[in-house]
Amino acid sequence: MIIRVANADDARYVETLCQWYEESAKQRGVGIAKRNPDYVRQKMVKGDAIIAFIDNELAGFCYIETYEDNTFVVNSGLIVNTALRKEGLGRAIKHEVFKLSRTKYPAAKIFGITTSLAVMKINTELGYKPVTFTELTRSDDFWKGCSSCKNYPILMENERKMCLCTGMVYDTLNDQFSQQSIEILSQEK
Repeated sequence: MIIRVANADDARYVETLCQWYEESAKQRGVGIAKRNPDYVRQKMVKGDAIIAFIDNELAGFCYIETYEDNTFVVNSGLIVNTALRKEGLGRAIKHEVFKLSRTKYPAAKIFGITTSLAVMKINTELGYKPVTFTELTRSDDFWKGCSSCKNYPILMENERKMCLCTGMVYDTLNDQFSQQSIEILSQEK
């Protein structure tokens, strides 16, 4: 198994990943069904994504989005090849994207919204805590991303204060990852 930061060479996998997102949302009956291929490609080029392979075969992916001048970071779009689920790959990818987020954006709160019990368990392991939506980013760009979810009308009826997803935040900003970031930044000077 290889799990690493994605790069521009991985753009050849974008269409497959976008297809996986759509199929996963249909299968679960909830979630954000569509991802813009150009946007996913941009995440790879910028180094704001984690990609996984098993036996040189695409196995999974997750990317980082930032909001409010990097005050908030979301680990979004966790997807695992359906044939490889329940093997711990999603957990491994989530841990790596969390480390990447803490290293690249050490002063940011990491957050997410999900209906997935598996993702909630992983987030809890990482130190996230459940919160109300009022503790998440106020960025219109983030909430616009929910528009392809079938529950979007519920979110909007409640003025983005609640929906069927659970909001979770990691806001322990003085942890081992922030210390590593400080060391990396010091070495770069």
